[in-house]
Amino acid sequence: MSTVYVEADPHALEVLSLVRTAVEAETRRLELALEAARRRLARFEEKYGVPSDRFIAEMAAEDLAGGDDEYVQWAGEYRLMERLQEKVIRLQGIRYGA
Repeated sequence: MSTVYVEADPHALEVLSLVRTAVEAETRRLELALEAARRRLARFEEKYGVPSDRFIAEMAAEDLAGGDDEYVQWAGEYRLMERLQEKVIRLQGIRYGA
């Protein structure tokens, strides 16, 4: 968890509100990107009947009909989803203080 503090001045609460709003907007943007990544992953999972975490742990390009291209797409989408999740969790953990 991280805490964002705004130095006390006449506009501290206003600035804190702006920071909170900006963080909330970025969080929502990342959540939308995460939803899109999950939808793209679902297509691979449905096609192969394998959850993405198992694909990453156990499969190789030779296991996929699309070969290297499809493997790179699926693995890349999975890594993107992981990074997006991490960012959302970090932003949601921010606390604010003036």
